[in-house]
Amino acid sequence: MHAKIAVIGTGYVGLTTGACFAHLGHEVVCADIDPAKVEALERGEIPIHEPGLEDLVAEGVAAGRLRFVLGGAAAVPDCDVAYLCVPTPQGIDGAPDLTYLEAAAREIGPLLPSEAVVVNKSTVPVGSARVVEQHLGRTDVAVASNPEFLREGSAVQDFLHPDRVVIGAQDREAAIKVADLFDGISAPVLVTDPASAETIKYVSNAFLATKLSFVNAVASVCESVGADVEDVLLGMGYDTRIGAEFLRPGPGWGGSCFPKDTRALLRIAEDAGYDFSLLESVLEANAAQFDRTANRIWALAGSEPTPPTVAVWGLTFKANTDDLRDSPSIEVIRRLTQRGALVRAYDPVLAPEAIDLEGVTMVDDAYAACEGADVVAVLTEWDEFKFVDVDKMANVLAQRKIFDGRNILDRSQFTPHGFTLEGIGRR
Repeated sequence: MHAKIAVIGTGYVGLTTGACFAHLGHEVVCADIDPAKVEALERGEIPIHEPGLEDLVAEGVAAGRLRFVLGGAAAVPDCDVAYLCVPTPQGIDGAPDLTYLEAAAREIGPLLPSEAVVVNKSTVPVGSARVVEQHLGRTDVAVASNPEFLREGSAVQDFLHPDRVVIGAQDREAAIKVADLFDGISAPVLVTDPASAETIKYVSNAFLATKLSFVNAVASVCESVGADVEDVLLGMGYDTRIGAEFLRPGPGWGGSCFPKDTRALLRIAEDAGYDFSLLESVLEANAAQFDRTANRIWALAGSEPTPPTVAVWGLTFKANTDDLRDSPSIEVIRRLTQRGALVRAYDPVLAPEAIDLEGVTMVDDAYAACEGADVVAVLTEWDEFKFVDVDKMANVLAQRKIFDGRNILDRSQFTPHGFTLEGIGRR
């Protein structure tokens, strides 16, 4: 089945969704409310760093299967399916703000063809399918949920080769119509009710956040007892009940999804009358990991009473993205500068003007960050940092000290040059 699909919103999720559906052979119209963004997309300019996405957009446009318009009203009049991929930012109380979702539903409601299906792709609270129905104001249009499980840095791969496709719908024909869109993709398809589909997204991300906080706690135990966290986690991962994925310690976890979705699930549980204290502890453990990482960098610099100069490698919340939202690196930097540290920071995909933080100087390469620094802190796992010129580093550093917050560096490359290299949970 080749369908006509309208995608409302061209952010990270919307643009990936539209480009991938066009790649699968569907006719896709992506809409956004920002005229400058629409014009840029029409020129082939991609506003985010996501491997493979630019090529996929260019492919869809060249084939005539992907185009961009201003406003949802222009995208939906002849669509079979309309995907809502608008922002649902976290409100002050931790609950997602549905303002954009409700506005999009109101805009497209009167213009949708009869028998069209509207799909929530945005991460939304349980019960949002009913909210969308109310704001559409249509009894001849079905609403379904198709939560996204896209990881930044591998979103195209995740869309085209997913672990599963989850569809929530009360209407059987609507569920079939959405499932048919993924024809050609080899993955289990789970059809359930909308509330269950919406809950699956939240609990999946909250569980992964829990796993990461547990791993960081294990790393701290390893440091205390003299164990090597790499070996410990390798031994854990061979257990098929646990699995090897997400068993990597780090300076803390962040990004656009995990913090927001974990807090949202807490709010959902609270509204339902359940005290989800376990999840509270996960968030507290993550904040403590930011503190612990900053304290270890400060101690390794060993420059009391003079505040140290810290070279920070990596600012994005993970490699292969330009996303700074809830970045662990930024959290650690803030803790260092609040104590008086001077930070020289470098990230492979960010321009020097990308951040404006007091006490932080952005530079344009890893070696410039090292100039006069007391310690190098690797806080994002970019591959570039694995293949540096050790002699060049040694010549510009004030002290040959490295805190490898991602455990990506080969110690044997540095110790012969007089470096002290500390990792997380490493002997």
